[in-house]
Amino acid sequence: MPQVALKTESLSLTKFHAHKIVKLMNIVRKKTRLIQVGDVPVGGDAPIVVQSMTNTPTDDVEATASQANELIEAGCEIIRVAVPDEAAAYALPALKRRIPAPLIADIHFDHRLALLAADQGADGLRINPGNLGGTDRLKKVIRKAKERGLAVRIGVNSGSLEKDLLAQKERSLADRMVESALRQVTLLEDWGFADYKISIKSSDVRTTLDAYRALSEKTDAPLHLGVTEAGSMTEGTIKSSIGIGMLLADGIGDTFRVSLTAPPIKEMRVAYGILRTLGIRERGVELVSCPTCGRCRVDLLSIVDDVERKLAHIRSPLKVAVMGCVVNGPGEAREADVGVAGGKGIGILFKKGERIRKIGEAELVDALVSEVESMTRDIDAGGP
Repeated sequence: MPQVALKTESLSLTKFHAHKIVKLMNIVRKKTRLIQVGDVPVGGDAPIVVQSMTNTPTDDVEATASQANELIEAGCEIIRVAVPDEAAAYALPALKRRIPAPLIADIHFDHRLALLAADQGADGLRINPGNLGGTDRLKKVIRKAKERGLAVRIGVNSGSLEKDLLAQKERSLADRMVESALRQVTLLEDWGFADYKISIKSSDVRTTLDAYRALSEKTDAPLHLGVTEAGSMTEGTIKSSIGIGMLLADGIGDTFRVSLTAPPIKEMRVAYGILRTLGIRERGVELVSCPTCGRCRVDLLSIVDDVERKLAHIRSPLKVAVMGCVVNGPGEAREADVGVAGGKGIGILFKKGERIRKIGEAELVDALVSEVESMTRDIDAGGP
């Protein structure tokens, strides 16, 4: 399969967010077919796209739009909403007017809701053919998507395979998941429909890795990554970071969602943390802080929590160090764009490797945040 090296120049993915594309690791991305999800390109050599899903009742337009826009502000580039009933489908036009990003309708069980969501202006459909009720119903959905020019995600989950595949216990789960996905996309190709991407997820990280690696060798369709039902903030972050991160490091994946049992906004920080750690995309503050030890003489845990919260709105890629003592503190602080190294009730502020001044512990957070915000204004204005 053709391959493409990650781009290194700055790209504007959509009119809403510009992110720095970097190459810090020797990752060679597998070349996939380019499709459009609304005005966002997915696949090919387009930047890897970050998605999330609202957890408000979709027909509560104000709540859903508010949460979606909060996600967009944090870097989300495609928004998915649940469409469990007609009320949710009929809310899509009002949501489209309030949400400046592609809107995906998530459909299960009832193909008529997919048809309705397409007519109501969804930019794309997420379906699981295993629970849609058969080939005839799938064909109706694909015909509608083709009429409307919509992208479709074929989502295969380990818990919703076709009955005959579920019964084949002698085969690995990953192998059966791949067969399920290929069955569906063969139908789509036979019907002349190519604007699809595939997800093939399990709550087990090893199964997810095996499935995506095998699938990537058998198709040039864009792949949406994720570890489904990953769990709590801690457990879900661990599973998602390992599962999604390992696949991205293999060059596999064109778009992804970090799935957490937590407020959706928290998915964004983990998502961009994965991309930044791999050197694929940079957005926002990378916060470096020490784990603390008996040498620490400031309340570093509270300071770090406060700094992280107050810098959550920053989009420019900056490295910020918050260190608790003199062992590694000055060195790490000097290497960061902005940093503080703690002493006994005080901290030393560094900027671009230069020592600026001493600050009392009570003023550390505000001084650091003020310096970062000032630097961000300079970066955004094209200054030093």
